[in-house]
Amino acid sequence: MTINEIKEQLKDADKPVAKSFHVGEKFKVLLFGFNKGMKLEDHKAKHPTKLLVLEGDLIYHMEKKDIRLKQYDEIDIPANVTHSLGALKESLVLLTQG
Repeated sequence: MTINEIKEQLKDADKPVAKSFHVGEKFKVLLFGFNKGMKLEDHKAKHPTKLLVLEGDLIYHMEKKDIRLKQYDEIDIPANVTHSLGALKESLVLLTQG
């Protein structure tokens, strides 16, 4: 139901929609949904994070470098490194932290 909820909320959203998918003592799994053109502005993760693109097409920006990510692409995001993520089309990503 979580993905369906995200997709429903995106119909009226002007920013990415995030939902917790699974949370444990030392980890967290999140889902983010994007409409075309939406962006997570520069921010830092407190913990090492793995990003997996479930669907869509995005640009991941870190340290003056852009990386294009499409369906099933993945990337490791180090803790405390400034980065951003922008959607080139409707997209859904899974983040695992911890």
